[in-house]
Amino acid sequence: MASVVRHTLEWLFLIPAIGGSVYAVLCILAVIRLRMRPAVLPQRSREQWPPVTVLKPVHGLEKNQRENLRSCCLQDYPEFQVVFSVQDKEDAAIPLLKELQQEFGAEQVTVAIENFRTGSNGKINNMIGGLRHARHDILVISDSDVFLRPDYLKTIVAPLSDPGVGCSCTLYKAAGAETWFEKMELLTLNADFMANVLFAHISGASKFCLGASAALHRSTLEQIGGLDSLADYLVEDYEMGKRIWMLGKKVAVVLYFVDTIVDLKSPSQWWDHQVYWDQNTRAARPLAFFATALVRSVPFAVLYAVVRMGDATGLWIVAGAFALRLMSAAIILRWGLRDREGLRSLGLLIFRDISSLATWLLAFTKRTTIWRGTSFVLTRDGRLVAQDTITNYE
Repeated sequence: MASVVRHTLEWLFLIPAIGGSVYAVLCILAVIRLRMRPAVLPQRSREQWPPVTVLKPVHGLEKNQRENLRSCCLQDYPEFQVVFSVQDKEDAAIPLLKELQQEFGAEQVTVAIENFRTGSNGKINNMIGGLRHARHDILVISDSDVFLRPDYLKTIVAPLSDPGVGCSCTLYKAAGAETWFEKMELLTLNADFMANVLFAHISGASKFCLGASAALHRSTLEQIGGLDSLADYLVEDYEMGKRIWMLGKKVAVVLYFVDTIVDLKSPSQWWDHQVYWDQNTRAARPLAFFATALVRSVPFAVLYAVVRMGDATGLWIVAGAFALRLMSAAIILRWGLRDREGLRSLGLLIFRDISSLATWLLAFTKRTTIWRGTSFVLTRDGRLVAQDTITNYE
C-alpha cells in the first residue's frame, strides 16, 4: 500500500514539474515573438491628438511619489488634464499634490478631494471622485505608483482611433526594489505574472485588461455601467475588460512597459501581497488559476525529490527544473522586459517560487483579503464585501 501511495505521489508531483519546464520554454518563444514585432507609433499633427484626462487616484505617501506623479505632468502631448484624487481631506499626499498643481498650473493639474464610498474597492471609490472633475472624453487610468515616460500618452491613446477598440492598456514591470522582500515582489510581477501575460497575449490563450495603465472613451465607460458598477470587484480591471468584450469591442494591448514602483514596508506586508495577487487571479479566472498548478515546476520538482528520498533521479529533476526556470526568467527579464534590476535579484527566484505554492493554496482556502491594510471578505463572484454583509452574496 505504501509503495502505491508513493508511486502516485511521484506522478502527481512529476507532471507539474515537467509541465512547468515545458511552459518555461514556451514563454521564451513568446518573448522572442514579442521582440520581433516592430513598435510603430502613428504620426499625427497636433490637432489630430484628442484632449485627454488622466485619472490618478492617490492614497497616502509612497516611495518615489514626487517623481511618479510629476512624470504624469511631463507628457509630450498637446492637451491633457491630470486629476489627482484623494478621499480624505487629511491625506498626507495633499501638500505634494498642491505643489504639483502650483508648478504646472490649475488648468493642467486638478486636485480632487472627494469622499465617495460606492463600494469596497478603494481605487474605484477614489476614481469616482476624480471623474467628477474630468473635462475630456478620453480617460486614461494610471496608478499612483507608476512612473511614465514622456511618450506614454501618445502610445496608450493611439489605439483608440480604431472604432473597434473599446479600451487600450500597456504592459508594466516592477522597479525600485530595495529590500529582499521587495525584490521577491519584483520577481513575482516581472518573472511570473508578466511572463504569463506575455504568453497569453502572444499565444492568444486568454484575454485580459491591465487596469494599472488603461485608456478608454467616457462613452464606453458609461456603456459598461460606469465606475459605480465596478466598485465592489476585487479585480475591477478584468471585469471592465470582460464588459467591453461583451460590447463586441476589443481591448488593445500595447507592447510598451511602464514602471510600477515597489513599496513594501515589511515581510508580512509582502506575504499579504503575495496572497492578494493569487486571490486576484483566482477571482478573475478560477479555472485558469487552478490550472497554474500544472506549470509550477520548482516546488513540485522539490516535492518529487523529497518523495524519492533525494535519490539521483529526484535530484536530476530538481536540477533540470531549476536550470530551465532560471534560464527562462533571465531571458524574459533581460530581453523581454529590459529589466536589469530583476536580473540582479534572480538568485531569490527559487525561494520565491517555492513560497508561491503556499500562497496558491491559501488563495483557494482563505476567504479574506487585505486591501490597503483593511481586511475584506472575498465572495465567490469576485466581489469585496464587509463581513456583516457576506450572507447577501452567498
